[in-house]
Amino acid sequence: MVHIRPAIESDFSGLLHVQQAAFGEYAAVYKVSGWTTETLESLKEDAREKHIFVAEEESTIVGSVRFWTVAGVCVIRLLSVSPTHQGQGVGKALIREIERATTDAHKFYACTMLRTARNIQFFMNLGYKAETILPDHFDHLDLICFAKYR
Repeated sequence: MVHIRPAIESDFSGLLHVQQAAFGEYAAVYKVSGWTTETLESLKEDAREKHIFVAEEESTIVGSVRFWTVAGVCVIRLLSVSPTHQGQGVGKALIREIERATTDAHKFYACTMLRTARNIQFFMNLGYKAETILPDHFDHLDLICFAKYR
């Protein structure tokens, strides 16, 4: 059984391990080094400004997601699920927990890589609608962004 909870600093090394494995599978398609080489210091800095949830199973981190709210928009980023736990509802549970816990947002906003059909379908299955295409975004990634309104 997967449990979703706010991350604490002692989770950070496990979180980075999962993030590296999850984004590493896209290395042949995109430049993902920003996500696969993030440092513990960088994560600690990010955690000062954002909320982070982790998914754990039997005391092992198997997923994570970061989010924050600006002007009523909850921005969701770096949804990561261990490759061994993908397709088992971990990502869905993380997103649902954000939607439940974030009471000051009227809109949820998340982007994913445009050439990742599985990720696009994931957000659509959760009721998100494609809203924006960001061609040649940071690190020359083509992104598709989704929104869900309350």
